[in-house]
Amino acid sequence: MINQLSWKVGGQQGEGIESTGEIFSIALNRMGYYLYGYRHFSSRIKGGHTNNKIRVSTKEVRSISDDLDILVAFDQETIDLNYKELHDNGVIMADTKFNPQQPEDTKASLYAVPFTEIATELGTSLMKNMVAIGATSAVLDLDIHVFEEVVNEIFGKKGQQVVDKNMEAIRSGFEYMKEKLGGSIETMHLEKADGQKRLFMIGNDAIAMGALAGGCRFMAAYPITPASEIMEYLIKKLPALGGAVIQTEDEIAAATMAIGANYGGARALTASSGPGLSLKMEAIGLAGMTETPIVIVDTQRGGPSTGLPTKQEQSDLMAMIYGTHGEIPKIVMAPSTVEEAFYDTAEAFNLAEEYQCPVIVLSDLQLSLGKQTVEPLSLDKVEIRRGKLVQEELPEINGYFKRYEVTEDGVSPRSIPGQKYGIHHVTGVEHAETGKPSESAANRIAQMDKRFRKIENLKFDTPVYKNAPHEEADLLIVGFNSTRGAIEEAIERLEKDGLKVNHAHVRLIYPFPSDDIQPLIESAKKVAVIENNATGQLANIMKMNVASAHKLVKILKYDGNPFLPHEVYSKCKELF
Repeated sequence: MINQLSWKVGGQQGEGIESTGEIFSIALNRMGYYLYGYRHFSSRIKGGHTNNKIRVSTKEVRSISDDLDILVAFDQETIDLNYKELHDNGVIMADTKFNPQQPEDTKASLYAVPFTEIATELGTSLMKNMVAIGATSAVLDLDIHVFEEVVNEIFGKKGQQVVDKNMEAIRSGFEYMKEKLGGSIETMHLEKADGQKRLFMIGNDAIAMGALAGGCRFMAAYPITPASEIMEYLIKKLPALGGAVIQTEDEIAAATMAIGANYGGARALTASSGPGLSLKMEAIGLAGMTETPIVIVDTQRGGPSTGLPTKQEQSDLMAMIYGTHGEIPKIVMAPSTVEEAFYDTAEAFNLAEEYQCPVIVLSDLQLSLGKQTVEPLSLDKVEIRRGKLVQEELPEINGYFKRYEVTEDGVSPRSIPGQKYGIHHVTGVEHAETGKPSESAANRIAQMDKRFRKIENLKFDTPVYKNAPHEEADLLIVGFNSTRGAIEEAIERLEKDGLKVNHAHVRLIYPFPSDDIQPLIESAKKVAVIENNATGQLANIMKMNVASAHKLVKILKYDGNPFLPHEVYSKCKELF
């Protein structure tokens, strides 16, 4: 019996690889297992190698596993590219259609299974992925009836005959593999799960749900990997709530439309990735100057330029903080789990209105597209706060409303178009309290100081996630976004080796939470900063904001792949 399993299916893009993993993982999630899935895919619609690696466990997991138990291969390339992840007792199930060859340097068992042939005999070769699910069930000794509900949900609209044929394909694959095995792989039997019902979702869906919960009723965006799912989700959901999504002609239009909607009093969102954020920068500066709330989601991917559009990277930190010309206050948040992505996105709308500035929710491809088990989300934890938006009748005044009034806390009263006595100028040039353009040196200093006072005392519940049980630690590991799972597993192994290790995961990139990080650095002998980029952007930001920077060591990975737990472990181990 095993309490954890790593399973991967691979082939050419467009062969149904994603749906194979989807059906397999949804069924196991409903049985009560925890899952974590990560897709490797090419930046094209069809063709090119793709795979879906899914980790199944009886306890919570937040990263891809180091090794692999089962590899389902629809072509030889899948074997050649992925077999080294298999441990000695691993299993390769490969389609006989391509005459699979087992690499000489692996002890994993290769089973040639006629996925395509069985599917064709049942009516169509397209069902080969269902045959593969059946064969996997045999290796794991799963009851194939666990797939009936999922198959019915996915294929039910096509009629009962299609549902029955797909279940027959699963059954045929199960029976073929069962006979082939002859009961020889007892170690692949999974321990029984707890049967609890949990969500199974990607981070982008959680971000979209968080926007809905946070009162967002308008989104303007242009499709881009890996952010498109946010728009796709809201296209389906916002109309029912009286909201709308507009697919714009480009990212510049998306940002300015969102600014206009926010200026009109709606809570509005735009989302993109690195190249799109570059185009939005001038508009973000406009939001900063006009003190218009706006929430922007950046799902990081490999750059620069088109770079690696479907691969993992965390290289947008500096751009998100310093990308705009001139200087404006802004807030940059970085959730580290799917749950945090939901709650932080909802909170982003509150912060945007309370501090009247751009709020960037920073994600990365692994967090945004990695599908995982999530505990039930609670709307009771979400509140709506609208800051100094004047929602009652404004007092009668002669002249213009002081929209940009210089205040002690830096936040000015805010009216929306149509409010009586709320009229004011709005312009992207420097302006006085009523919005009227002004190039006065004294006014410039007063307005700049006012804008930056807003975030001096920013209130954010958990700017740093801390797991710091040691008053004096041998090592402090720091990360952000999706590296959290790999770091947590690495720490378990380092602690078993006798090292005292603390962990800090930065959830507020800007303004940087120096007061939260500094004591942890001071109490550690060494500090390892884990990030998916080539220059150590988080480490450099830390050096700008904390003392004892000489302790910092950068552990970097920028080949387009996420960190694995053993990589974090081995690199940290080398420090001692």
